[in-house]
Amino acid sequence: MEALEAIVAPVLSRHGCELVDLEYQREGGGWTLRIRIDHPAGVTLARCSEVSRDLSATLDVEDPLDSAYNLEVSSPGLDRPLRRIEDAARFVGRRARFDLATPVDGRRKFRGEIVAAEEGRVLVREDAASVWIPWDRVRKAHLEVDL
Repeated sequence: MEALEAIVAPVLSRHGCELVDLEYQREGGGWTLRIRIDHPAGVTLARCSEVSRDLSATLDVEDPLDSAYNLEVSSPGLDRPLRRIEDAARFVGRRARFDLATPVDGRRKFRGEIVAAEEGRVLVREDAASVWIPWDRVRKAHLEVDL
């Protein structure tokens, strides 16, 4: 995936976008390459179309994948994945859920407000208690939808 990200990143950068998530998976009868992007001014349908068009041309030239695939470019959605500690720092004050590869305080799942993200760890407040979670233990993390 790193090689694919290295091809995708410069295209997104030209559009002022950041890569939020990249998935390449089998769906139905074929493969799908799903790219989720973010932009400081927001992700519009027009922006997704422009990025998709440029990405498609670049991927056709680079040809990094062995199989035919459908390319999808979209916003990260309301339940945006948090892939890096910097993502968690950006969303301090928001609620998120964390699934860990190895337990912290005997648990693998946490859900609460991101209070801080620093020095390779994130502080999550669940109700009245807070816990520091080492980022290298996070398997998956997503923002929660605010209703």
